[in-house]
Amino acid sequence: MREATTPWERLRQVLFTVGPGALWLVIFVLVPTLVMLVASLMSRGSLGQLAPPLGLHNYLRFFSDPLFIEIIGRSLWIGFWSSVLIMLLGYPLAFYIAQSRYKEALLLLVVIPFFTNFLIRVYAWIVVFQKEGLLNSLIAVFGLAPAELLPSTLAVYVATVYTYLPFFVLPLYAAVERIDWSQLEAAYDLGARPVRAFWEAIFPQTLPGLFAGFLLVFIPAVGTFVIADLLGGGKVTLVGNLIQLQFGSAQNWAFGSAASMVLMAMVLLGLWLYTRTQGEKGLDRLV
Repeated sequence: MREATTPWERLRQVLFTVGPGALWLVIFVLVPTLVMLVASLMSRGSLGQLAPPLGLHNYLRFFSDPLFIEIIGRSLWIGFWSSVLIMLLGYPLAFYIAQSRYKEALLLLVVIPFFTNFLIRVYAWIVVFQKEGLLNSLIAVFGLAPAELLPSTLAVYVATVYTYLPFFVLPLYAAVERIDWSQLEAAYDLGARPVRAFWEAIFPQTLPGLFAGFLLVFIPAVGTFVIADLLGGGKVTLVGNLIQLQFGSAQNWAFGSAASMVLMAMVLLGLWLYTRTQGEKGLDRLV
């Protein structure tokens, strides 16, 4: 592209290159967020519509009610431990894929679930966990009584781990591919044992992918509502279920908007903490 020589030419180049993407973000991200922010400051009318007065009453209600604090705590708890389980499963899996002769085929197997609709995959777990489902049929082979696996917190954990495992494996795999293995050889030459050599030479190199994968898993796990709704059966209410309820049967869009803004603030806080620890390069790994 010819270098712009006048301010008008530079402005035109910016509009043709950055303009379409910026316009998309303004229309579909910034404007809806501002609308939701304004809605969160309004009240619920007699027919469920948004109505004045404006104020912080929805936020005060959210943070003053122990029920909503419990829901936030439960969401963070399930999101955190689901992410930990995914890390325990995904960390060795990423190393295995990176060092395998069939890494392309294994990566394809990791992403194959994305070829199927998310809702269908969740319903598949209902078939597995229901009273006469696949898992209880397997238990019956050993002469054991069927287990009550649905609805349950266990089913929510299993489906969450299954759903978001690829989001952790892929960025970690990219980090493993960039490992400088000569540092491991140097650690061995200095007399380090295998565990310490891995911990000192290899593990620090995987931290960027580890943090990125954890964040990519933790954020959607906290905000999910389909998994908890279908597999929790009302026993496991997360903040996503709360928001869905307010915009649905409760018809309280103002309070639902406030809950959405709280969830968004939690996400932005996680991104801020990540950039503080990993810097701008860490944020680039997420995108």
